[in-house]
Amino acid sequence: MSPTTRTTAGRAARAERRAHADYTGGVYGSLLAASVVIGAGTLGSFPRVEVVLLLLLTGGVFWIAHVHAQLFGERLTRQTPDRHAVLRACRDEWPIVKAAVPPAVAVAISPLLGLDVQGALWLAVAVAVAGQVGWSVAAARRAGATRRLMAVTATVNVLIGLLIVALKIALTH
Repeated sequence: MSPTTRTTAGRAARAERRAHADYTGGVYGSLLAASVVIGAGTLGSFPRVEVVLLLLLTGGVFWIAHVHAQLFGERLTRQTPDRHAVLRACRDEWPIVKAAVPPAVAVAISPLLGLDVQGALWLAVAVAVAGQVGWSVAAARRAGATRRLMAVTATVNVLIGLLIVALKIALTH
């Protein structure tokens, strides 16, 4: 196969993956990130660093758990996973980790915005909920949903976000 053919085939494969992308991990990861911020509890001497690490490490741990479940929960019954199956599972579940990054960045840059630690946590929750809504609408759009159905999924995810906010208020007061 010539280099040009391989490049074209690679582009076609990436386009195919994007066309069949599953945004479930992004929605789940955003929800997880918001929950992590709410459940952070008492923070030590470096609260922003702790929250950033907690977000990224929790996303990483859940990513590993999902990859494991996908490989050994589903595939092991049909076939032993090979290198390609492992890489595919890692890639398919990566949105869980990607969803933790924006709230972590929000916490990291919060001093530049003049926010105290509580303000940083609220910003992280807002960014996570916005991500959750965005991932769900992107999934609905990719699936060819009507505008009405996209509005419904956005509304459901906003309501879930409001539930998260209510839990944060209840847990901090």
